[in-house]
Amino acid sequence: MKQNSVTRRLSAQLREKLGYILLFEIADPRLDLVTLTGVEVTQDRSFARIFVSCEGDRYEEVLEALNSAKGRIRSLLARALDWRVTPELEFRIDRSTDEAERIARALENVPETLSVAKDDEGYPLVDDETASADDLSADADEVLADEANAADDEEGARA
Repeated sequence: MKQNSVTRRLSAQLREKLGYILLFEIADPRLDLVTLTGVEVTQDRSFARIFVSCEGDRYEEVLEALNSAKGRIRSLLARALDWRVTPELEFRIDRSTDEAERIARALENVPETLSVAKDDEGYPLVDDETASADDLSADADEVLADEANAADDEEGARA
């Protein structure tokens, strides 16, 4: 939904009232440890999309509980808000926390090549003590010689 300063203010107001209702008014044990992560309200206040997060294995259970209590929540909102229209509620699971955990786990398993110091162009830095320019050129000459010998062997085998 398109958000502007008015709808952001309305969303914040609705989120505050919803949080109070879920915490103190609704006594469903399936809604324990549920967090409101976002609320979007249309400009005419007729529709609200509410994003909630919970433990990953409880998504279906929480959505079912919220949808079954939707009428009660809406009637409590009508009393709590001074709006002319009480919005239709749509609950959605916010999976951004799952994605953040997945990224954090991926960052814990950093390949060794990423931890090597690199220069401005992204090439690995070579310590002066471990390898000098002569060593590098000698290694390069050996590689070229090995490739040339392999090519000669292939040509000899074909003949």
